[in-house]
Amino acid sequence: QVLLVESGGGLVQAGDSLRLSCAPSGRTFSPIRMGWFRQAPGEEREFVAAMTWRTGNTYYADSVKGRFTISGDTVQNTVYLQMNSLKPGDTAVYYCAASLEGLSVDYTKGYDAWGVGTQVTVSS
Repeated sequence: QVLLVESGGGLVQAGDSLRLSCAPSGRTFSPIRMGWFRQAPGEEREFVAAMTWRTGNTYYADSVKGRFTISGDTVQNTVYLQMNSLKPGDTAVYYCAASLEGLSVDYTKGYDAWGVGTQVTVSS
């Protein structure tokens, strides 16, 4: 079973930055793609960013383009999310996800393994 562990969440003020990390725990695996999703209270889980491991191609939700950057260590299968210019609307639980088959980039069902999430709270 592939387990993912996120870290780096916290409480910050609007305009601040945070860097989230996600590392695998358990058996080794070779993801096609790693991604980040987020879920605010009362909302559905939504796509934030993803990176295709082999090509390095990155994908972003319109709401975070220009502010968030996804990167990864393909040897350690560790993925990062650098979040700059944070806004109160970015407040959510952020989840790391791994896609083993490389299906849909921005749809939760395209991912096979998930972390338990890390809380990001941005105050105004």
